[in-house]
Amino acid sequence: MRIPERGCQSLNERSTRRDYLPVTAPPLTESHQRESKHQHICIVSETYPPEINGVALTLARLVEGLRARGHVVSVVRPQQRTSDGVGGHCDSWVTLVRGLPLPGSQELQFGLPADGLLRRSWTQHRPDVVYVATEGPLGWSAVRTARRLGIPLFSGFHTNFHSYARHYHVGWLQDLIFRYLRSFHNRTIGTLVPSVDLRDRLQALGLKNVTVLGRGVDSQMFTPDRRCTALRSQWGATENDLVVLYVGRIAPEKNLRLAVEAYRAMQRVSNAMKFVIVGDGPLRTTLCKEQPDFIFCGIQTGEQLAKHYASADIFLFPSETETFGNVTLEAMASGLAVIAYNYAAAKMHMRHDETGLLAPYGDANAFVDSAARLARESQTLLKIRRQAREDIAAFDWSCVVARFETLLTGVCGPSHTAPQLFDNRPRFDHIAAEGRM
Repeated sequence: MRIPERGCQSLNERSTRRDYLPVTAPPLTESHQRESKHQHICIVSETYPPEINGVALTLARLVEGLRARGHVVSVVRPQQRTSDGVGGHCDSWVTLVRGLPLPGSQELQFGLPADGLLRRSWTQHRPDVVYVATEGPLGWSAVRTARRLGIPLFSGFHTNFHSYARHYHVGWLQDLIFRYLRSFHNRTIGTLVPSVDLRDRLQALGLKNVTVLGRGVDSQMFTPDRRCTALRSQWGATENDLVVLYVGRIAPEKNLRLAVEAYRAMQRVSNAMKFVIVGDGPLRTTLCKEQPDFIFCGIQTGEQLAKHYASADIFLFPSETETFGNVTLEAMASGLAVIAYNYAAAKMHMRHDETGLLAPYGDANAFVDSAARLARESQTLLKIRRQAREDIAAFDWSCVVARFETLLTGVCGPSHTAPQLFDNRPRFDHIAAEGRM
């Protein structure tokens, strides 16, 4: 089943959008540097492109948007061993620090404390404001250093780490983890969160000065126009078949067992369907063995990711641990009918029975029943797909960047002289200087 589109080939030829991986800011003119409205904003994060996840890609959007508005934006992040070798990094305003492998991953790193590096860097090129996006050792180090130097400081709550504990057999640590997170965020001027319900929950648990900064979607990248018959044929699906899609990390906290259950319920209604999974993670090997009829496409980015979205019909998102869920907006913009729990992005942007199907949070039976219903009701499915695209297309990233800019620069006094920009040399010298515990 499909909704009207103009063909993936013609859109690919028209598109000037690019995959959002590391961004390099254009040089600012001297006149820009003199204008007081242009600030030096420093973003500190344990994750950032070339990593592929919702937090990293959100930060890349924000950084690119701020730079386009004339701000100097520096980034501090851990070095990634697979992508930051010699010649693998080109943005001279990204500072790399030492890291250690995340548990269960030899490719991704978390940043080690870097107080000395940050103190020297921020003394020489003092930011007007610092935004700390993650709460690991590097993030704590940034909070501590910014407070000591008297630099205005915001934090972001991008990941429900405390909720992950029960999925990794350390549920007894959940309260301890949240006490740490509360202490971390309450040391900043304010904490930015992506949804109203998350704001309300965190405030009830003792976080102060919590403000909503929503998310956007690139509706030119994610569009039904990218639907591709050839890709569906690779999956073994005709235009009369239903393709069910999941995009994201294949990991315990994503509740994929429920997606499997929902898909099997749909198959009991009609066997003319396929389940496509885009992404990777620790459960992929197990799931491949247990569900040999599923189609695993690995990690996709840019236009290929958009094509995978648009070539499906229904999007299953059973996660109970999201702070937002950018994939919900991407699926809606691509013209898919989304089935999700009624919280985070789905609660903010979906209307039940009109732009998607919402199941009460944690009600697995309702989630499965919703999936089976869409397999039965073809007209409901078509209506939801059309309306979802129409509703979400207006949620542009430019509005999100503008609000982010207002929140950050609203605490700044007259800007300091912007530092000399872009000597075109990556700051690998910092790696040797820092990273000691």
